[in-house]
Amino acid sequence: MPLAVVASRALLGLEAPAVQVEVHLSAGLPAFGIVGLPEAEVREARERVRSALLNSSLPFPSARRIVVNLAPADLPKESGRFDLPIALGLLAAQGAIDPARLAGHEFAGELSLSGELRPVRGALAMLCAARAAGPDAQRFVLPLASAREAAVAGADQVLGAGHLNDVVAYLCGTAQADSLRVRTGAAPARNPASPALGGSEARASDPPERPDATDATDASPAPDLADVRGQALARRALEVAAAGAHHLLLVGPPGSGKTMLAQRLCGLLPALDHEQALQSAALLSLDGGFEPAAWARRSVRSPHHTSSAASLLGSLAAGRLRPGEVSLAHHGLLFLDELPEFDRRALEGLREPLEAGCVHLARAAGRVRLPARFQLVAAMNPCPCGHLGDTTRECRCTPEQVQRYRARLSGPLLDRIDLRVEVAALAPAELLDLPPGEPSAAVAERVRRAAEVQRLRQGLPNARLEARTLELHCALQGADRSWLAEALARLGASARAAHRVLRVARSIADLAAAPRITRSHLAEALQLRRALGGA
Repeated sequence: MPLAVVASRALLGLEAPAVQVEVHLSAGLPAFGIVGLPEAEVREARERVRSALLNSSLPFPSARRIVVNLAPADLPKESGRFDLPIALGLLAAQGAIDPARLAGHEFAGELSLSGELRPVRGALAMLCAARAAGPDAQRFVLPLASAREAAVAGADQVLGAGHLNDVVAYLCGTAQADSLRVRTGAAPARNPASPALGGSEARASDPPERPDATDATDASPAPDLADVRGQALARRALEVAAAGAHHLLLVGPPGSGKTMLAQRLCGLLPALDHEQALQSAALLSLDGGFEPAAWARRSVRSPHHTSSAASLLGSLAAGRLRPGEVSLAHHGLLFLDELPEFDRRALEGLREPLEAGCVHLARAAGRVRLPARFQLVAAMNPCPCGHLGDTTRECRCTPEQVQRYRARLSGPLLDRIDLRVEVAALAPAELLDLPPGEPSAAVAERVRRAAEVQRLRQGLPNARLEARTLELHCALQGADRSWLAEALARLGASARAAHRVLRVARSIADLAAAPRITRSHLAEALQLRRALGGA
């Protein structure tokens, strides 16, 4: 049969649309053409596939005219993920593989010149799309490294292979499905003598297992909040931020412990559920940075202050998508140290993700929507020299310099940060005399209980309460409502700030197991927004 069709998938953000790889052999001058809007790396598959087949002792139709169509034709195709389906399509078109054996399978993988299979980006996203296509999901054949990554989403549907010959042996019936199934642990060494077409059976391995949070055996202990001495207000802000998923800004002189505090927030957060862990892993997979051992661990991203807007928000050029730090921190933490030193365009680009939890990239190459439901933790100095209000060192900045430095952060951006607290510098002698702080485990337990209350009451963290639900879950009595309105008017707060004060007060009440918000909760919420002035 001179025509063969192999199922595969492209990659466009978290979407992985289905692609039909059609291979046709005909008489005529020898040629090898690939059509269907391929990028340069896809067009280069001609040489990789030719060498891989020949070096694997598999037939290549060198005397025929070869046309490979990647349908749909209007969908951009990039990366080497189509090498494996093209090679299998060539074998099926020659009759070396029964085309019927390709049914019920999807394939993706880059080929080396020797026929070894190399991992591809976005394995998790492709598998999730395959599962969402219907109740009868097809088996997905991937390189071993990508299969271990994708196994966290559905190990029973993933087959992993180290060499093209392993896939051929399975499709020819000389190896069973168990021969290609993978475990998520360390990769077994492959036998260098790969089975040729019709040769001995492929290497067998253990059946797959779905990894969970306990698989991260190499995880180092999280920094403990007990290491932080003093700083009662900042520690309280960390607890409130963790309980309600609130964004947090720490303001203080150098050496006051801002970074130390920020590093300990992740250890206070509730555990990810399976769906959240899967979304986070799929986004990291797009960037090639997901490790199966890190399954169900929150991602913590800390880009340098010289990072561009594209590196923070993501880029889309020539059909190639690169998720930004805000998306890679989905369901995790984004730590921005030296916040005013970031480029103004990069900071202003954070407004929409902070509010909507997603990023829309619209470029000439296309439009992509990426989730970006992260928790922001930022740190900054109070002035250019860093010692404004420091009792240990004198500030050398003029009022104009201080104003210009703080003006790098716009009002709308600051409005979107729920908690803004000052971290005072402690004298070394005072610091040494202070006892260790409360450990993270005790604080995390209070946070877990508060988060569970929110889940049962409204199904989402307090920081994500919409305006229409604030009246229901953050209702105030008449006297408390009047007191808050007067306090906000004196501070010149915006309507957005008023809503955020209510959300923070709701988290404080949940930590105290209080059924409703009282004036003491409102007063503490206002106090936790006083850094840099205003509310």
